Order: sequence, then structure tokens, then C-alpha cells
Amino acid sequence: MAFTGKYEFESEKNYDEFMKLLGLPADVIERGRNLKIITEIQQDGQDFTWFQSYSGGNILSNKFTIGKECEMQTVGGKKFKTTVKMEGDKVVADISNYHQTSEIVGDKLVEISSIGDVTYERISKRLA
Repeated sequence: MAFTGKYEFESEKNYDEFMKLLGLPADVIERGRNLKIITEIQQDGQDFTWFQSYSGGNILSNKFTIGKECEMQTVGGKKFKTTVKMEGDKVVADISNYHQTSEIVGDKLVEISSIGDVTYERISKRLA
């Protein structure tokens, strides 16, 4: 399975601008900048379990099936419903004005989030 694996945060682009757009306070944005993030993905056909562990102890887990509506949760605890799709080799989720794509490029997990014309990119390297 293309996505199955464990990934460690490596780099990001437009972090501050994007987090401000999400409405996060400056102190939360600052703390988030220094977090170590480990993403573990288990893919079984169209079924995914997506874990993210943050230094400091927070763990986020979302399960979804491609093409079926699901409830997901943000690291901040907000819940939302969406239908996750596959577009080529990308996992795609749209929530209101928020667009998220995830794909594997070589040995990297590339996650791109957009709100309006502001785009945030996070790249994680494969550990296992």
C-alpha cells in the first residue's frame, strides 16, 4: 500500500501565515513551531487509519474510507464531516473553505493545506 508507513516531520512552508488564518493565537502558533510530529498511516485498500503523535503527548487518530462520509477531528479537538477522495495518487479532503491533499513523493509524505490563496506545505520523511 502506497501510504502505509511511519513518517517524521522534516520541513514546512507558510506555517505562520496559515496558522493565523486558522485563527490560532500567537502563543499556540509559537508552541506548534517546535513540535516534533510523527505520522503513522495504515492503509488497507480504501480504508485508512491516520495517526499523528505530537511531542508533548497529544495523539490524533482519524479513520476513513475513500468515497464514504466520515467524521474527523483536528488536533485542536474540532470535529467535522467530510468525504475523503482519491485524485490520482493523492488523498484529498475538502472541508468548507479548507482543501487538503496528501501524497507520497519518493520516500516523503507531502501534505498541502489551502485556505483561499494561502497554502501550507508540510513534508515528512519515511522512517519505516
